[in-house]
Amino acid sequence: MTLGVAVIGAGMAGRAHAAAYRIAPTLYASTLPPLRYVSIADANAELGDLAARRFGYERAVTSWQAVAENPAVDVVSVVVANRLHREMVEGLLAAGKHVLCEKPLSDTLEDARAMVGAADAASTVARIGFTYRRAPGVAALRELIRNGTLGKVLHVDVRYWCDYACDPQGPISWRFRGQPGSGALADIGSHAAYLAEFLADDIVEVSGGRFATTITERPVPLEAVVGHGKVAVSDTYEPVENDDYAAFSASFANGAAGVVQASRVAAGHPNGLVLEVFGDRGAASWAQERPAEFQLMLDEGSAAGTNGYRTVLIGPDHPYVAGGLPMDAPGVGLGQNDGFAYQARAFLEEVAGLPEEQSLPRCASFAEGVHNMEVLAAVAESAGRAGAAVTVSTQAEEISR
Repeated sequence: MTLGVAVIGAGMAGRAHAAAYRIAPTLYASTLPPLRYVSIADANAELGDLAARRFGYERAVTSWQAVAENPAVDVVSVVVANRLHREMVEGLLAAGKHVLCEKPLSDTLEDARAMVGAADAASTVARIGFTYRRAPGVAALRELIRNGTLGKVLHVDVRYWCDYACDPQGPISWRFRGQPGSGALADIGSHAAYLAEFLADDIVEVSGGRFATTITERPVPLEAVVGHGKVAVSDTYEPVENDDYAAFSASFANGAAGVVQASRVAAGHPNGLVLEVFGDRGAASWAQERPAEFQLMLDEGSAAGTNGYRTVLIGPDHPYVAGGLPMDAPGVGLGQNDGFAYQARAFLEEVAGLPEEQSLPRCASFAEGVHNMEVLAAVAESAGRAGAAVTVSTQAEEISR
């Protein structure tokens, strides 16, 4: 059996998926079937062609339909604007493809819930990419919680500060259009929300929702905008419709509390994701800007004047590292691109039917993707009600579990 791979979207994240499928067979033992790298699709023909040649895919096409109609394609990553997800995912599933969709699942809850129905009806695998779950440091913090090292979780703090939109001359694009909550909250706050739950428990209530649009208009670009890239701009400006900054407090099912912040205008933080978890026996933190280590403090009876955080270098004793990377020694280095490779490997293992106990943890379900959007919707409702407490819907679980 050979699995044919395609990626829809040749922007920044699309390229990460394309590269990850190339790396996936080289991680761990050679248990995957042979892969054929069939195509990369993008409406921008030049961009798609560049990505296909760079990552060794056979061809570039300009429509998702060409991917769906190609019998050589078995596995597809959908990495395009959120509003386009539903049509593509439903069409690909109907065509018998296995689909890995980037987060958030869609731009509306209605469409996301419909996608859950399509996934449940499909005979193929449909998953959403919660890539940061694959960061070895994040997974290590989760293990410290699960094995009781940190004791009972009391509260978590997750902040995702980025500076990709801090320049007022940055061009307007799809990222800056949409209803409140579709900006920083949906783009990077969605990561922060599922990571808070990954460490603590399901979020059952949010409060203190707040949005701020600090750069209210942006210039129209003179050429195609790719990812967070800068291009030449015109003298014409258009309004920014969504949030540059978002924050909320969370109540978790296990009684823990937490705070989540997301900003796309945090100058000096190109990718400033930070997680902190506090238990009754210790605490731990991890930062994407230093991904090959985490900080750990344990209450081991030390004198108050000497007890504090210590740095732990990530290595083969932590998740994902041993036997996976060519150099799996402590301190070699890890980064966000590695998470995409682990994610691709996990998805391919499931598609290939490898036993779960012999595979990486499965990728998140579409139902989990809907829950993530329900949390974000509750935040938007809280913000619209001057920070009032809002219960998170459980409709996703009712649909799929």
